Amino acid sequence: MSGRGDSEISGTGEEQHAGSGQDVEDIEEIENLEDLEDLDDPEYVARRARWTAAGSGALLALAGLAAAVLRVTGSAPALVPAAYAFGAGFCAFAAFLGSRGRTRRALWVLVAGVMVMALGDQFD
Repeated sequence: MSGRGDSEISGTGEEQHAGSGQDVEDIEEIENLEDLEDLDDPEYVARRARWTAAGSGALLALAGLAAAVLRVTGSAPALVPAAYAFGAGFCAFAAFLGSRGRTRRALWVLVAGVMVMALGDQFD
């Protein structure tokens, strides 16, 4: 069962439309909206990649700085907070690169920053 009433389905199984002139205008409006928000548009894809690179770089930089501050106040060796701070610097640089449109380079710098932070965590 489709959950629709019998008045909406004809004998052949097709839906019935009331006011066909109005439906054509609605379809044209929907097509115009799809043109405005085309997900395959290169500008939209590039803008989304810039926001993603900048946002994730900034988020990881803040997380690295918070971890560095927490490790400084604890009994960890000095190398651990330094590695977190250095990795956070890498991530901040990646956020800068991402905001400038250098998203591939930002991704690699972001990976390097996270690896530096993970390496610093191994010394703890």
